[in-house]
Amino acid sequence: MAAASVAGLATGVLAARRPRLEAAALGVAGVILTIPSFALFGMLTILLGIGNPAVELGLALYALLPIIRNTRTGLGAVDPAVVEAARGMGMSPAQVLLRVELPLALPVIVAGLRQATVMVVAIATVGATVGANDLGQPLLEGIRGNDRDAIFAGALLVGALGVSADALLAALERGLSRGRTA
Repeated sequence: MAAASVAGLATGVLAARRPRLEAAALGVAGVILTIPSFALFGMLTILLGIGNPAVELGLALYALLPIIRNTRTGLGAVDPAVVEAARGMGMSPAQVLLRVELPLALPVIVAGLRQATVMVVAIATVGATVGANDLGQPLLEGIRGNDRDAIFAGALLVGALGVSADALLAALERGLSRGRTA
């Protein structure tokens, strides 16, 4: 998630500055998201081998679209008068971005991170089918052994993790939204 966050945030900032890049970045990220997880993980195992690296790269690719889109949307919603005032005060473009635009867009950006995190937790369960040692292991073992209790416990564990991550990031999003308008 960290690599996807950095790459998605940087791409979202660039997309906010260059409309042609925005269309390309969102198009590529959108196409990646339409690839079934089992197929994407399978293709990546050809390049990276069986195990965690292929699944980690696949999950990072899946997380890009909501992060890029929300970063772009958040930056686009910042009041142009506020940006112009910052420029008028003598701020450089980097200072305007770091001190004005990103802080104002932060609640929207965090909403994208929240969406990506919950999505990645759910998709990660498929990674066990290509040899990753991840959240899907208890589920896969339960399915192999026809063990309903193991399947239920695995599903409950993944669900609890997804709900917990969502609740934590929702609280962060609410905290960042207080008193701010993008």
